[in-house]
Amino acid sequence: MASRPWEDRLREQGFRITPQRQLVLESVNRLGHGTPEEILVSVQETASGVNLSTIYRTLEVLESVSLITHTHIGHGAPVYHSQDESPHIHLVCDRCAEVTSVPAAAAAEFSLDLQETYGFDAHMTHMAVTGVCTKCSEDSRTETQ
Repeated sequence: MASRPWEDRLREQGFRITPQRQLVLESVNRLGHGTPEEILVSVQETASGVNLSTIYRTLEVLESVSLITHTHIGHGAPVYHSQDESPHIHLVCDRCAEVTSVPAAAAAEFSLDLQETYGFDAHMTHMAVTGVCTKCSEDSRTETQ
């Protein structure tokens, strides 16, 4: 049986393939974006004995071999997602906490301005922008009428 690319990446970096690593990676991919606690709940559907410290250690390993990455969306725990996703920015609604992913290219002009004006090469793939989503804006307008 042929190995999968994620297995090859772990082995190349000297890590073993374990059921926990597979379950965590599958959960991250299934959730799209997940906190360690959300990933734990997902993993425990299959392996009830897995605990939160195992999730954190596994996330650290998977991130070290570039299978996943994390973003700090708010004041809480980081949110993990697959590195296979195209680069994106997280738009986080301050009212309903909905997270919308938009292509990183949406910030291209801002990134270019940072480079030209300040000499700063921004990585626009590890960020969250807070504000108010369309639905909450519409709800707010409806309430004031």
